Amino acid sequence: LGDAARLLKIRGQAMQQAVPVGQGAMAAILGLDLETVLAAVADASHGEVCGVANDNAPGQVVISGHLGAVNRAIEALKAAGAKRALPLPVSAPFHCALMRPAADAMEEALSKVTMNPPVVPVVANVVARPISDPAEIRKRLIEQVTGMVRWTECVGWMTREGGVTELVELGSGKVLSGLAKRITPDTPAISIGVPADIDAFVESVSR
Repeated sequence: LGDAARLLKIRGQAMQQAVPVGQGAMAAILGLDLETVLAAVADASHGEVCGVANDNAPGQVVISGHLGAVNRAIEALKAAGAKRALPLPVSAPFHCALMRPAADAMEEALSKVTMNPPVVPVVANVVARPISDPAEIRKRLIEQVTGMVRWTECVGWMTREGGVTELVELGSGKVLSGLAKRITPDTPAISIGVPADIDAFVESVSR
């Protein structure tokens, strides 16, 4: 747990420091499929970085990159029929190639940590499948800093190949469980954010 907390701190600080304030941006794109967004960000790059940061749910994609490229992509996606294309109030352009310095920092930090195989399957959101080999875990944690979060595919794998019949979000808020309900409406998804929620959930599964 101590190693995990230290790595989280290093990751957060490195991602924040990777790009000077004002040079990057992120935007939420609603109402278009992933393929359309991928094509638009490629066309909008013009030598700058612009890519998909998060595939959150069908019709909900987040893009990230240089400010100018993201703004060009926003206009192109509006013209392509996006219901909404909104700049996000973020401090840095996460999950894109501009985070390379942060990925390098994570690579150095992870080289000093002993990795153990997980006790339960862990789905890596950069490849949307479970990983268990310690060397691959280290590799994917580094790739994830600059790579797309493939959340739609992750939920799909868990509820199909993984045989998951109920999804539980741990932590503050209900964002992930809300997205999961959009991805797989027939799979129950709940959020556990306070101690009372934990007690209620334990009681429900022990019946």
